[in-house]
Amino acid sequence: MEYTRDGLVEARRQIDSTLHKLRETVKTLQGKENPGRYKSQITLAERRIRAFELANFLIEREIDDM
Repeated sequence: MEYTRDGLVEARRQIDSTLHKLRETVKTLQGKENPGRYKSQITLAERRIRAFELANFLIEREIDDM
């Protein structure tokens, strides 16, 4: 697929925003009185963070190759 530089930059911006929100969510859940109760939500958020970090890396590589 072909993407424009502007499209990739916007995608990266959106991913950065989502990453920020996910990281804040993890902090909030870990700071709760009984964080073990939220283990599945924390695990899911951490996996999403890793996936979005990978996506950002690939977008950056694509932008650099343009």
